[in-house]
Amino acid sequence: MLILLGAGVVANVVLAKSKGFGGGWLLINMGWGLAVMAGVFVAYKSGGHINPAVTFGILASGADEYSPGVDITVGSTLTYVSGQFLGAFIGACMAYVAYKKHFDAEPDDGKKLAVFSTGPEIRSYGWNFATEVIGTFVLVIVVLSLGNTPHQLGPAAVALLVVGIGASLGGPTGYAINPARDLGPRIAHALLPASRRSVVPAAVSAGPGAEGVTDPPPPAGRRASSDWGYAWVPVAGPVVGGVLAGLLSQAVF
Repeated sequence: MLILLGAGVVANVVLAKSKGFGGGWLLINMGWGLAVMAGVFVAYKSGGHINPAVTFGILASGADEYSPGVDITVGSTLTYVSGQFLGAFIGACMAYVAYKKHFDAEPDDGKKLAVFSTGPEIRSYGWNFATEVIGTFVLVIVVLSLGNTPHQLGPAAVALLVVGIGASLGGPTGYAINPARDLGPRIAHALLPASRRSVVPAAVSAGPGAEGVTDPPPPAGRRASSDWGYAWVPVAGPVVGGVLAGLLSQAVF
């Protein structure tokens, strides 16, 4: 649910001929925030776990359970993380089906990739990694604080938090802040027809965040790059940020 709605709002804003085309960064922020809220509601039996960075943050916080009745063990951790990546992949495939004709009409390979995965506006792996660490740290430390403060907002609080992170810290990298959110859909991009080019436009733009991508435009029928050289950043950065937040929460909360 998270990726179906999250990738969906990006597709709505960036793909050719979509009714939401050009809706802007704030629409994407709002769409992702509401996607998180929907995902947390649907995943309530797991404790709302839709992000491995949050799962690892809770693990690092010294908690005994991921949710009532679910002890923190190696088995439960692997089950949660596997489910998160699988769900992200399925959600990306569903978003592709919903926008199939718009993918077909979009000549820009970078925009197609942007629906599935994040990318930096200025490619500098170390700084991009630091941005993802910081953004995810904010997400996880605030999520952990929500369990220790009185409020009646439920998942809406996390939705507003994600909108805020996107508005404040999302500019450099597109704020993955979730390893599954990026890697699962990136794999889907590599496998789905979305990455296969039917025509070669006269001028090919790598799209937002693709500076430094040097792959030449593939010929018609060949697959465009899924930018695997960058793929480690939105996986490793959020994991580190989540763990750091979990460790700090032991002293703060």
